[in-house]
This record gives sequence, structure tokens and C-alpha cells, in this order.
Amino acid sequence: MERTLLVVTGLTREARAAAGPGITTLCSGGDSRRLERMLARTAPQRHLGVVSFGIAGGLRPDLEPGDLVLGESVVHNDESFAACGNLTATLRETLSQRDLRVIEGPMAGVNEVVATPRCKARLHRESGAIAVDMESHVAARWAASHGLPFSIVRVVSDPAHRTLPAVAANALKPDGGVDVLRVLRGLAKAPRQLGALAKAGVDARAAFAALGRCGVVFAGI
Repeated sequence: MERTLLVVTGLTREARAAAGPGITTLCSGGDSRRLERMLARTAPQRHLGVVSFGIAGGLRPDLEPGDLVLGESVVHNDESFAACGNLTATLRETLSQRDLRVIEGPMAGVNEVVATPRCKARLHRESGAIAVDMESHVAARWAASHGLPFSIVRVVSDPAHRTLPAVAANALKPDGGVDVLRVLRGLAKAPRQLGALAKAGVDARAAFAALGRCGVVFAGI
């Protein structure tokens, strides 16, 4: 049986960026609890390691859209999981050859979107994390329970000073795609969010451009 690297994402677009030979992707649709159920049905013996991959919210004020965060660890409430040194070193070596600004530091894992600058600042202060996502803590817990190496590769989309509008935060389908009709309905009810949505779109384009440049990093692992 050929073992693959399991790459965990929240969005289908992230999963497409990670896809390649020797890679199995698992997309949660931005739902941490759904990811827990999906991993519970996943056979650990089929995988040689786990990587949490995709976009993230910036918590440290100097992080900008498109900055790549190589997670040293992930903290969630009173849990903390360290990334695997060997796997992270392999990723670091390959990523250093990309045209990317790479920052290393701890990540925060959450089950709900952290949308406002105030909430991001509080999470940064309380956790010490430099960025946040909704999959890393779940993937790390599962990897640790099965003795699999784990690492985090995330690109900042919404920076610490940016408010993520509700129409964007609630736009995902269960399969990880964007529900365009839901976004349009949300804008019809709250048209003042249009400006914030446009800014979020600019940030996301920078993030996904960077994500596309680092997805192939998994091919040689």
C-alpha cells in the first residue's frame, strides 16, 4: 500500500493548490467539527504525515496578505501541539526557493471565524500566536493521536487590522466552495458591507497567488 501525505484544507481552492502525486487532500468546508468527523473516518496507516494548508487570518500586526506562515505549533484553548521538526525543515528548505516572505511562529486554532481587529488583537495577546485558522488544531490533534508527523503551511489573507465582513465569513458551502448566492443575498440585506468585501477580495487574491506558488512544495516529500 502506497502511503500518501494528507493535506488538510478548509476550501476547495486550497485543496486544488495542494493536489499532486503522493498527496491526499481533505477539505472541511471551513467547519472544524465536520473535519473531526472526516478524520475519524480516515485510515491513519494510509498516510505518512499531515499538513494543514491554506489561508489564515493574521494576528501579528506586521503580517500582510501573501505572507507565508510556517507554523511552529498550534494552540487551541488549553491544548498545544508542536509541529514535527523534520517535516517542517523539509518544507522550509523547499519554500526558501520560492518568491515568498516566510515567517515562522505559533498558530492559533479556532472553531469560529475571528473577524474583527479587536478579536484578533485579543487572541494574539492571549495565545501568542501570529496567525489563526480553523483546521490546524483539529489536524494536529488527529496526527498526534496516531503518531504521525504534522506541519502547518498557511498564507495570510485577512491581516490583523482588517475586519472580515459577515458576507465573506459565512460564504462557504459544506464542500469548501463559495456560495455566491448567499453572498449576494447578504449584500442585498447589508449593502454597506460591499466596501469591506472588496478589500477582502484584494487580500484574498494576494493570498491565493502566494498559495499557488507554494502548493507544489509537497510533491517531493
